[in-house]
Amino acid sequence: MLRTLYNKWRYYTLEHDEYKSCMSKAYINNIIALRWANIVFFVMALLFSIFPVITEKNIIKASFYLGAAIVALCLFFISSNQNKKLRERKKINTKFINALVLLYYINVMFFGLYLAVWAEPEKIAGSFIGIIICVLFLFNISPLLYLWLTVILLAVYVTAIINVKIPSVWNYDIQNALFAGIMGLIFGWNIIMKRITMMSVTEKLKDENTIDELTKLRNRKDFMITFKRFLTNHRQTDNFLCIAIIDIDFFKNYNDHYGHPQGDECLRTIGEALNELKKSGGIYAARVGGEEFALLWNIENFADAERIGLKVNKLIRDLNIPHVKSTVEPFITVSVGIHVAPYGIQHNIDDLYNLADKALYTAKNNGRNRTVVSS
Repeated sequence: MLRTLYNKWRYYTLEHDEYKSCMSKAYINNIIALRWANIVFFVMALLFSIFPVITEKNIIKASFYLGAAIVALCLFFISSNQNKKLRERKKINTKFINALVLLYYINVMFFGLYLAVWAEPEKIAGSFIGIIICVLFLFNISPLLYLWLTVILLAVYVTAIINVKIPSVWNYDIQNALFAGIMGLIFGWNIIMKRITMMSVTEKLKDENTIDELTKLRNRKDFMITFKRFLTNHRQTDNFLCIAIIDIDFFKNYNDHYGHPQGDECLRTIGEALNELKKSGGIYAARVGGEEFALLWNIENFADAERIGLKVNKLIRDLNIPHVKSTVEPFITVSVGIHVAPYGIQHNIDDLYNLADKALYTAKNNGRNRTVVSS
């Protein structure tokens, strides 16, 4: 029972795999949060660095605040660079994002500790510990990391005030810090849990609306959305967009001879094969009609387009699904039409789709079980 409770706390009441999936997406939000958090903290610390010079002529205090502002500005530029990589669909290192969150937290922690302990040691300043703990509410982090960061902060804070402040002052500070720490853990866990749970629910609803139930590929609706995204969010290294339309050769004959249940099993098997293309080569696959499928991918060299089409032909042939009513081969084959569109010019989605469809009909008219590429 204790282990069950521990796992519920550790994974925000989700299953382990579901938690991992949601947290991988949550790191994207952490990049955005890091940018805003650092720029806001930079402005705040910069303002704090001005007042000691004007009112107290205290260069040391102003230098400390200015140092915190410079660190925040550097973290802002680093997180902005990560955000740029995200927009270009480059791989994001989650450990590096965790490190940026940790550096931001350490910067804020020392800023708050200096403000609460060393700047005015004669005053009660327990409220600052609450502010520092609430900083973690900005990020989606694991409960273990949240717990360790809070405990370390409390330990450093308590050690500092005992050594710097008199007992009549640090007595209240410790009480305030413990109260803020406990409240921070409780509310922080619940806030992040709600975010992660909502993300999980949203993903499930999205999948229900965009997954083809039979083949487990994306459906036509998702294909059109993804098509637009490919055209607008391509990487600088991508020179061409490839759209392929795939049609099963003589599938009506297959259904008539083997029956619709066997036809559904054939579609399911082909769907599984096309899904492997995404895992091995990052190629997007969708079912856009009865026996019609579509692929999307980016290439640097024009010649790579035909290579992928021929790979699809071979992939389906190698399934060795019997098809005695085919006049091409005694097993299931497909015809593939590919259109290659260069990036950097305006494209109409319908025109690109129709051009790929024309290439498909050329493949079918030329004997089927082949790939035709147009540009």
